[in-house]
Order: sequence, then structure tokens, then C-alpha cells
Amino acid sequence: MTIWLLIGLCAVVTMAIKAAGPIALGGRELPPRFSAVIGSMAPALLAALVVTTALASGERIAVGADTAGVAVAGVAAWRGANVILVVLLAAGVTAGLRAL
Repeated sequence: MTIWLLIGLCAVVTMAIKAAGPIALGGRELPPRFSAVIGSMAPALLAALVVTTALASGERIAVGADTAGVAVAGVAAWRGANVILVVLLAAGVTAGLRAL
């Protein structure tokens, strides 16, 4: 019962945090400076998640097949490759290195 109460409390707090922005703004436009910051938050969060996943092995930092796959995918994406090709390259490099 305690777990479900905690889950419900987390849901209510999350909903309150997400509702605070629209309630505080009241339909007004954000200043351009804030819009730029908000626009940069999603790529920064995605980069942090990718780096953490690629370099973490349990509680330690480790370089392995995942890291090589992400590196190849990053280079392919930087060079303008299709998203499907980027994912296939990452999966192929990772699988190939794990098979060795």
C-alpha cells in the first residue's frame, strides 16, 4: 500500500509542476531568451542520456561495444546520414564488436 501511495504522490507532484508553467504565464509569450533556453534543453537532455548509457557499466565508467556503436552513429548523423541508417550502423557495430 505504501508503494501505491508513493506512486500517487509522485504523479500529483509531477502534474502540479507541469501545470505551474502555463498557470504562471497565463497565455503570455515567453521572452526570446527563455525560448532559446527551452529549445536547447531537449537536445542537452538527449545527449546526457546517450552519453550516460554509452559510457556506463553498472556503477563504473566503461568503454566497450556500446560506446563504439554510439560513436559510429554520431559520426554518421553528423555527416548527414538518414536516421534509419544511423540506427542500423549503431546496432551493427555494437553487435559485431560483441560477437568478437
